[in-house]
Amino acid sequence: MKDAVLETVCGITSSFPVNRLPEIAFAGKSNVGKSSLINTLTEKKALARTSSKPGKTQTVNYYRINDSYYFVDLPGYGYATASPEAKAEWGKMIERYLHSSRSLKAVFLLVDIRHDPTDNDRMMLSWIRDRKLPFLVIATKLDKIKRSQIRVCIGKTAEGLGVDNIQDIIPFSAETGQGKNEIFSRIGKMILT
Repeated sequence: MKDAVLETVCGITSSFPVNRLPEIAFAGKSNVGKSSLINTLTEKKALARTSSKPGKTQTVNYYRINDSYYFVDLPGYGYATASPEAKAEWGKMIERYLHSSRSLKAVFLLVDIRHDPTDNDRMMLSWIRDRKLPFLVIATKLDKIKRSQIRVCIGKTAEGLGVDNIQDIIPFSAETGQGKNEIFSRIGKMILT
C-alpha cells in the first residue's frame, strides 16, 4: 500500500510549489485515464477523481507519494466541449509547469492504445523533448483490445509519436493492473537519475 496524499492543487493563476522531492508528471488528453492510472499506482480508488465526463482535471494536482516523490497530474488537453479560451489557458498552464519545475524528473504521456496519437499528443511529446526530459508513453485501456492486437497497436503508437524505442511504451490497464510493475520499475530508475 502506498502512502499517497493530494497535497497541492494549482489553478490557472496559482504559483507552483517549489518541491525538493522529485516530480513525475502525467500528461494526456482529457479522457485517456490519468486519474485511473494514479489511483491504480497508489492503490487508492478515489485519490484522483475520475469522471465519466472528460475534462475533470482543470488544475495541476500534486500527490505526495511515500514522502519520496510527487505524482503531478496535469490538466487533460483536447477536451472537445471546452471553450477555446479555456483550452488556451490549460495549455499555457501545462507549458508553464513543464518549463518552470526544477524537480521534474520525467513526464508520462498517456495515450489510448485503441487510437492513433493525436496532433495534441505529438505537440506534448515535442514540448517534453524540447526540455530534454525523460519520458515514458503509457498506452492505456489495454483491456479494451484483444491480446492479438497489442503488438500492432503499440507499433502504431510508436510510429504516430515518432518513438524509436518500443521499450519507451508500456501498455497499461487500470482494470487488470497490467503494466503497473513495469511503470514502477521505470519510476525507480527515473527518480534515481
